Amino acid sequence: MYTVIGGTKSRAFRVMWMLEELGQPYALNPAAPRSDEARKYNPSGKVPALVDGDEVLTDSIAIMTYLADKHGALTAPAGTPARARQDAMTFWLIDEFDAVLWAAAKHSFVFPEEARVPAIKDSLKAEFERAASTLSDRLEGPFLMGDEITLPDLLAVHCINWSIGAKFPRVDDKLNLWAKSLRERPAFMAAMTKEDG
Repeated sequence: MYTVIGGTKSRAFRVMWMLEELGQPYALNPAAPRSDEARKYNPSGKVPALVDGDEVLTDSIAIMTYLADKHGALTAPAGTPARARQDAMTFWLIDEFDAVLWAAAKHSFVFPEEARVPAIKDSLKAEFERAASTLSDRLEGPFLMGDEITLPDLLAVHCINWSIGAKFPRVDDKLNLWAKSLRERPAFMAAMTKEDG
């Protein structure tokens, strides 16, 4: 059985949601970011980490890719044009959504107060708004990559949820309704209700 290190209010949620979609059992160790417990699994103290037998894996996207490949679901097969397109979408989301939200978080509560530049958040919000508009234009079917849910869908919805909590501009109605439909999936709801302790 897998063990996910990190709580539901962190990027660990992405991994939990994927495991629920895959129907894989897992235990949750709700270690807080930068805590001594988190550092046992990742020297940087960042979460999530995934324990799979004797292996400890870090970085939410690396973990999700590993799980999707290992279980042959939520992904296009490696070495195919479809996978290259999926990876391109994943990397775009990391650059345009995740990195922007993470930069805002660093200047809100992660960095020591003297290192924060609160004024930068206005430009990050504008950048996110532009990227959200682009993503909305790219969404043509029920899921980002077509007719089946894949890793980029989980990543995008997690980032949209994060943007709401961070008080970023609201995404347009098309993206909002799409994200809402994915939040109604049984796997999402099961991950949301996982006990943080």
